[in-house]
Amino acid sequence: MDDNFKDKTVIITGGSLGVGAAAAARFADAGANLVLVARSKKNLERMAEKLRPKTRVETISMDVTDTAACVNLFKKAAFEFGGIHILVNNAGFHERGPAENIATDDLGKIVDVNLKAPIILSRLAIPYLRKSGGGVIINVGSLAGRTPVPGAATYSASKAGLRAFTLSLAEELRDAKIKVAVVSPGPIDTGFIMSNIENVTDLTFSQPICTADEVADEIMKLCLNDKRERSMPPISGFLTTITYLFPGFGRMMRPLLECRGRRVKRKLIAQKRAAQE
Repeated sequence: MDDNFKDKTVIITGGSLGVGAAAAARFADAGANLVLVARSKKNLERMAEKLRPKTRVETISMDVTDTAACVNLFKKAAFEFGGIHILVNNAGFHERGPAENIATDDLGKIVDVNLKAPIILSRLAIPYLRKSGGGVIINVGSLAGRTPVPGAATYSASKAGLRAFTLSLAEELRDAKIKVAVVSPGPIDTGFIMSNIENVTDLTFSQPICTADEVADEIMKLCLNDKRERSMPPISGFLTTITYLFPGFGRMMRPLLECRGRRVKRKLIAQKRAAQE
């Protein structure tokens, strides 16, 4: 058990599935108190039942785009556990395809869930973290936020905004004993991508696929080290930097990357279909 997290209170949005669930399990093993947030009460309770033998767990079924619900979230967490030490903004939403083919309401929802909600939640967390003597805010971004991704324009924009917000807020709070950081993974082997794999861009699968557990491990590490960002894998972070700084090079490389991603995608689809038979 890592004593750095023992008896600390951790709020995780999107905490019932995927990366959020994996992070919750890691923090539970380390002795942290958990406040898990998601829309599905059923999924939250299922996750809580697994973790309660290890630690104290509170679940809150809510929409992270509801500001009033966000205010009540922190009030309840502080009331239940006496303080708040870590916020993990993990909840996400994506509608895939060219922007002109996506309903305008869904375009707005991508921005609201991926960017507006983490900004508001982070703002609300700061006074509680100060009261606790310091703390951590970890935002779950994406490699799509580090370079333009055709077929995911609004998602890419929302994650780019989240990255900019993270780095800016980290500067604002650098003397406040509040660590702010972002983890930017490529494709993750969770339902967020795999349940709708046919509509995921080929370019996405040109990068190595990581697991939810691997991302959760990086979240834990970011809570303790002095890094402000972790790209997963690092080589992909380097590649996104190059393609962002030199768009012409990115366009030149795109056909090769899409070809590689198409092969990976076909293999994954075949495996999925085989598993369903």
